[in-house]
Amino acid sequence: MPKIGAKKVRQSVGKTSFPPSLLVQLLEPGQWENFIEDCCRTELKYVLVQRLGGAGDAGRDVEARYTQTLMADQWDLFQAKRYQTAVGEGDLYPELAKVFHHLAQKTYPTPKNYYICAPKNTTPMLHDLIAKPIEMKQRFLKAWTDGKMGISVSKFPLSPATATVVNNFDFGKIKEYPVKDLLELHERDKTKHEKLFGVEATRDASVIPNLPTAVEQNYLEQILKVYAEDGSVALTMAEALLSDSYSEHLQSCRAEFYSADGLQRFSRDIYPGEFDNFKVAVYNGVRRVASSPTYKTGMSRMNSVLDFSMGLKIEDSPLAKRLLPADLPGTCHHLVNEKKIKWVK
Repeated sequence: MPKIGAKKVRQSVGKTSFPPSLLVQLLEPGQWENFIEDCCRTELKYVLVQRLGGAGDAGRDVEARYTQTLMADQWDLFQAKRYQTAVGEGDLYPELAKVFHHLAQKTYPTPKNYYICAPKNTTPMLHDLIAKPIEMKQRFLKAWTDGKMGISVSKFPLSPATATVVNNFDFGKIKEYPVKDLLELHERDKTKHEKLFGVEATRDASVIPNLPTAVEQNYLEQILKVYAEDGSVALTMAEALLSDSYSEHLQSCRAEFYSADGLQRFSRDIYPGEFDNFKVAVYNGVRRVASSPTYKTGMSRMNSVLDFSMGLKIEDSPLAKRLLPADLPGTCHHLVNEKKIKWVK
């Protein structure tokens, strides 16, 4: 007697040979700012995210607000530093001088956090200083007073008003955002993550329930009609599942159905609506075969259509490169489930 049990089919579709942690180093400065903006957009805590990097940005590459109105301590400032090396004091301090200049000018209110975002993170020296905000403030003020560490005192003079802003500013707000954490944020948007890095997401395992569910009702009823016609006797689902003649065939059809169901679930996050388009393409591809009047039995019609479907080339679908062998016949079962195809006329 055939053994009946839940099956979990592991499915893995290829991944890129180069990890995002390496590819992110190749982004151009503008791409890096876009990357940071996309990372922020995955954070539900922000109600408005805007990339401002470029001329006139006033030191804000990306502005992420907690409220629609730009208010003090209700927004985060992201500084996107795309360098070939780790960011050090000489890279950060000129940017901080620009920010404090604009805070003194009231260009914008004080941010809640000032995030340093760099592909190679920060130098060990700056990393340690970030953890010592009081010492960092002292070093920064001295560098500004002395015109050191790349700060242009002619462009951004340390006026008494600006010095007051610096002294009142909590340097604990200045934080490093490790690139690994940024990549985890970016990965939440699977569509953009794949587009930028060419990462092919892994499909979740297809779990086939021990017993048929209500979702499978229509296509399984059609299969039972095929068996009834083929064996000249009607079978219940329980009888078919235990049948020496039909059990393996039935479970294979269910595995195909759930393989396509896995493709559908997979596509929802990355390619919304594309599985529906894929079903239309499959239907158009097998329709002539399925409607042929030459078939004498439902079994011959079903087997012919399922076999024919496996040879379909649907290359214009973004799902094409994600297909597993059972997806195409499984999609036919979905079409039967939607009553667009019948095995027994």
